[in-house]
Amino acid sequence: MKSAVIIGAGDFPRKDYPLYLAESADYVVVCDGAIRSWARRFPLRRPDAVTGDMDSISPALRRRFGDVLVQEDEQETNDQSKALRLTLERFKDIDCIHILGATGRREDHTIGNLSLLMEYARQYGLSAESSPSLDMVSDWSTAFAVTGSTTLAVGEGRSISIFSPDNSLNIKSEGLVWPTDSVVFDNWWKATLNRSSAPLVSLTFSHPSLALVILS
Repeated sequence: MKSAVIIGAGDFPRKDYPLYLAESADYVVVCDGAIRSWARRFPLRRPDAVTGDMDSISPALRRRFGDVLVQEDEQETNDQSKALRLTLERFKDIDCIHILGATGRREDHTIGNLSLLMEYARQYGLSAESSPSLDMVSDWSTAFAVTGSTTLAVGEGRSISIFSPDNSLNIKSEGLVWPTDSVVFDNWWKATLNRSSAPLVSLTFSHPSLALVILS
């Protein structure tokens, strides 16, 4: 099986792990606002597709990458979602998708893009444990959605934050310094800045729901 990366127009990665994901990916889909950064960092690697409404790409880059441009004019979804949809439709042999460059620069874009991971879990069934799996990787963290009880191999001492839009959800935890058993998810900060106290962290959901996990 193969991997795909989606490159967003946030902060382009600089650290080894996300750059390795970009370099080793079998397929590369670039949002139009990120094509300049991609071409500067990987001048010899031609993306398989550049997608978006093309409002952020210069005429010179439009000419250079004209054969891989996929214009999407609808405004109901953002370029990240358009890129994910294209990836799922075009590349059927992938077993993992990594979204890079989705955070930084603007806080509203960062929050929106991270929350979309839960929407992708709802819409496409994509999560850390699905096939293909989906995560969002930056220089500082790895984020992914979960949809029910799970055990995560994170390593002892790993920083971990959990978010959910479902304030009826209860998550019992094992392997965290501060258990989440009594947390009510009625604000974003409620289960953030935790740390793993064991190599495995188990999360037991009171019912199937959506949550976002960020490891850093």
